This record gives sequence, C-alpha cells and structure tokens, in this order.
Amino acid sequence: MEVVLNRLDQDFHFEAKGSSPIPVHIDAAEGIGGHNAGARPMELLLMGLGGCTAIDVILILKKQRQIVEDFQIRVSGDREKIEGTEKTPFRLINIQFELKGQIDGSKALKAIQMSMDKYCSATAQLEPSSKITHTLVLNGEKFEA
Repeated sequence: MEVVLNRLDQDFHFEAKGSSPIPVHIDAAEGIGGHNAGARPMELLLMGLGGCTAIDVILILKKQRQIVEDFQIRVSGDREKIEGTEKTPFRLINIQFELKGQIDGSKALKAIQMSMDKYCSATAQLEPSSKITHTLVLNGEKFEA
C-alpha cells in the first residue's frame, strides 16, 4: 500500500491520494500557519479507524439480513503528552456506533465486537498504544449487552 502527498501551498496544505482517485486534503492548524484547508493528520487517524470498523460492521449486518437505514460513527480520542517530546499520541479512543433501522441489538453488538476483535486492521494498529472502547446507540437508545 502506498499513498502520495503533494504540497499545494507554501505552508502545510497537502493533497493525498491512495489507490482511489479521490483526493484527501490535509492541513495544519491556523495557530502554526495552516489555513484550515484540510483535515489534521491526527483527525485522519480517527477517521481511518472509524471508516475501517464501519465497513466491517455494515458488511456483517448485511450478511445477517439486518436493515440499516442510517449509520453514523463518532470517534473521540484522548491524547497524552510523552514526556521529553512534543508527541501527544492517543491513549484512549471511544467509538460510538449510532445505528437506525430494523436491527437486532445483540446482532449489532456482535458485529461491532467481531470488527474490533477479528477484522479491523486499524484497530490492530492502534491497540498496542491506545485503549479502544465502543458504545452502541440503536434507534436513539443506548444499547447494553
């Protein structure tokens, strides 16, 4: 796998492309000279995690013949500064799955757990350094196992 980033201005605005022809814009915060012309790199990590697990969950629910009418994921991450550096990696990440439709809650929870444990490569990449938790909101109600 390879991605290519091309700088678009004299500051921090980049256009990135992978195997898809659709570009992704990346930029820095205005506080360091960015122009808000794209997502921040650390936001992209959370977006990648959310996208990875979302695809898994939808595929699993489709195989289970569940009818997903709406699907939203909120990924939040808490960062912690590594002493002696400027690095602030994620240490705690929560993924909130918000689903609507004709979906059995236990099947949705199982699909989420399967993604976390078996399928999502982004989870595997981030788990060694971050605790990843998840919650399910099904048809507007928090669903517990």
